[in-house]
Amino acid sequence: MAAARGTQSKSAPAKAGAKSAAAKITQLDWSEARPAPVVLVSGPETFLADRATQAIRTALHEAHPELEVHDVDAASYAAGELFTLASPSLFAEPRLLRVEGVEKSSDAFIEDAKRYVADPAEDTVLVLRHAGGQRGKALLDLLRRGTPGAVEIPCAEVKKDADRLAFAQAEFRRLGAQISPAALRMLVAAYAGGIGELAGACAQLVSDVGARIDEGAVTRATEGRVETNAFRVADAATAGRGAEALVLLRQALSTGTDPIPMLAALNMKVRAMARVFGATGSGGQLAKELGMAPWQVDRAQREVRGWREEDLARCIDQAAETEWLLKGGTRDPEYALERFVLLVARRGRERA
Repeated sequence: MAAARGTQSKSAPAKAGAKSAAAKITQLDWSEARPAPVVLVSGPETFLADRATQAIRTALHEAHPELEVHDVDAASYAAGELFTLASPSLFAEPRLLRVEGVEKSSDAFIEDAKRYVADPAEDTVLVLRHAGGQRGKALLDLLRRGTPGAVEIPCAEVKKDADRLAFAQAEFRRLGAQISPAALRMLVAAYAGGIGELAGACAQLVSDVGARIDEGAVTRATEGRVETNAFRVADAATAGRGAEALVLLRQALSTGTDPIPMLAALNMKVRAMARVFGATGSGGQLAKELGMAPWQVDRAQREVRGWREEDLARCIDQAAETEWLLKGGTRDPEYALERFVLLVARRGRERA
């Protein structure tokens, strides 16, 4: 199995006698996961890490149906286990060694892994899963300095609104489907938990609706989910329809909706308006500069018309105070949320 080559760091011409820049590990996006003698799957996003690992297994199994797969728990690892599993079998079947919990690994595993990655076994792929933390750092540093044949697949947590929207959009492309921008926003808002749940919702929508998905389909699919109601409140507030926003808010709260998701939906829109306020340029140019989708830029620009900078700043300050109030700072969180909704609906202007 061919070893992946590490990329070399670039530097200015070295002085005479100075050492050349150290090699660095090749990094791949989780969607580009492929077999290599040593694969480090790092970061806290378990769903993406599982997908990357499964993609490696699928690729190996398609090429070698006789593939042997062994799972190792780094925390309970016994000395020598890695070399035993990697040693050639009678029929020399290719092997996949999947090691979980490297961030909780035993001392024996770290020492054996350092020895192993220096000279990986032939026809063997070693996948090391490290979810974060300092444990095992010496091993990770060794790999990242450019261990021959090693690649890293970083799986950072997907938390930002723009990243979740991009992930869902990519899911629909992968499934051969198209979804309207507004429907995509509604879906992402309705599944504000882990991205595994969001991915499942994307797949279910395509299965139920087909390759073209609009707002109506998402509304039917997400009926009853609190975050969808939250965005209806946020849409009414940012459009200046204070009375409608309050009615929608009270209806949602009366059915047991948690105020926190309601606040999160409104904050998402206020933050987007703050990012585009005063910005000039085309929607596409601003989207690239601000890390937003073009339709997000266009919508935020429409919603921020008529706002003054000081009023937008007041809303941002009030958002932080409202979050504190909702998380234990008051005995009446619903009233605190109503005040913030009305402030946004009045474009940040206090009553005369």
